[in-house]
Amino acid sequence: MNVLIVGGGGREHAIAASIAKSRHNPKIYAAPGNAGIEQFAELVDIDVMEGERLADFAEKKSIDLTVIGQDDPLVAGITDIFEKRGLRVFGPRKNAAIIEGSKIFAKDLMKKYHIPTGGYESFDSVEKAFAYLETCRMPVVVKADGLALGKGVLICNHLEEAKKAAEDMIQGHKFGDAGSHIVIEEFLTGREVSVLCYCDGTHILPMTSAQDHKRAKDNDEGLNTGGMGAFSPSPFYTKEIQEFCEKNIYRRTMDAMKAEGRDFVGILFVGLILTEDGPKVLEYNARFGDPEAQVVLPRMKNDMIDVIDACLNGSLDKTVLEFEQNAAVCVVLASDGYPESYEKGKRISGLQNFTNKEGYYVFHAGTKRDGGEIITNGGRVLGVTAKGKDLKEARENAYAATDWIQFENKYKRNDIGKSIR
Repeated sequence: MNVLIVGGGGREHAIAASIAKSRHNPKIYAAPGNAGIEQFAELVDIDVMEGERLADFAEKKSIDLTVIGQDDPLVAGITDIFEKRGLRVFGPRKNAAIIEGSKIFAKDLMKKYHIPTGGYESFDSVEKAFAYLETCRMPVVVKADGLALGKGVLICNHLEEAKKAAEDMIQGHKFGDAGSHIVIEEFLTGREVSVLCYCDGTHILPMTSAQDHKRAKDNDEGLNTGGMGAFSPSPFYTKEIQEFCEKNIYRRTMDAMKAEGRDFVGILFVGLILTEDGPKVLEYNARFGDPEAQVVLPRMKNDMIDVIDACLNGSLDKTVLEFEQNAAVCVVLASDGYPESYEKGKRISGLQNFTNKEGYYVFHAGTKRDGGEIITNGGRVLGVTAKGKDLKEARENAYAATDWIQFENKYKRNDIGKSIR
């Protein structure tokens, strides 16, 4: 069968690696892909936001299944474009992807359907935001309503800091139109856990748990990023917590979306925080998390195409997900200066060290081929993932493997999964 993957980051590389193992022996294309994905796929020079061109390509190449990896095209309605042409596509429609595309929509949905989350208010006026902030206990979280590459969430410890964040977003257009409306949210404390779920519009099937590290620097300091590393499973996500979440969060979210006429078919990412008052939802995403996909998918035993088929056929309730009884840790190698200013075009060496190394993976996020060399082409460059019998061993393996790769201005956090014993 012919498969098209839309996207070009570490998440899409992990998806490609998983699909390549399928019993269906797929011929894979990736648009636009990257220098690592080409190990499994033929690269297609079409941007992820060119929905009509991608649909043209899918028709021309008789693509049997298109998997949308990135958030932007989903929120823009790429699935609707494909479906109108009768093309088989995996990813929520525009009216369902809004659960990620608008934080205000997501918070209002949770409030309406009694899904546990933090208290909040939304604003499109600096004056009203300021007046509300005067009544808040610090710290608070200020979020851009729309998509902001994982950087539109600011934790503010002081009133003036919060006011500046609100003003920068609404009036200063720090995140463009994404920040013209904002959410000011109660700051919650506890362990964060990410759970990715397959969805068929009616049924929801959670995968194994994971946890990522959003801040740029060690000890969870610095700016928010798209993710500096992850591990799976989370030892804090107990069976009791899982059962609570399945009943009060996952199923309730699916039922809420169906009740709103927004059947969700695709991957629902649920960002949880385990508070003293129980698990609560921090955020939803409408696709695989990045870098969570890099630690969850290598541990999944199921044929990914079979699971996707079950989602598209509405038969997910007949599927049982299986994961290896081990652990995985991903450490992101970034360009120093990310997520602000950084240089690209640095030659990468050592990638051959991962060839035929069982339990070790290097997922490309921001790379491209330049003649015979592979060079850096983004802030997050590579995700180095390793398995182990437990999290401690997986962490040791992953950090050892980061030394196999070199490029000028290489930067990584040194504490991914460090608190795990």
